[in-house]
Amino acid sequence: VPMDGSHWLSMREVLNMLQQKGHEVVVVAPEVSLHIKPSKNFVMKMYSVPFTQEELEKAFKAFFRGSFEEGWILQRLLKVYEGMKTLTDCWITSCEQLLQNKELIRYLEESKF
Repeated sequence: VPMDGSHWLSMREVLNMLQQKGHEVVVVAPEVSLHIKPSKNFVMKMYSVPFTQEELEKAFKAFFRGSFEEGWILQRLLKVYEGMKTLTDCWITSCEQLLQNKELIRYLEESKF
């Protein structure tokens, strides 16, 4: 499942350890992400998504800005909810794009991913 942020930062360390122990590591990720970048320690299989890097970064910043703003609690909660919904929509779209990418799915099936 495409996952970015702290989830990826934690997982990257696990992948590096697996590679050091001789495992072939393949990472499947959207072309647009916050932290998932190619590395010499694993093979990247990327797929396209219908949003830009700028749109994703804007959504992420809006979520955090809403989390730390001052003001009435209900207004802050609404902003956090809206920011989280936008980010969740990006992640759902990313998952849908992965599942609709027949070439990549065929590669994953053939390689027993």
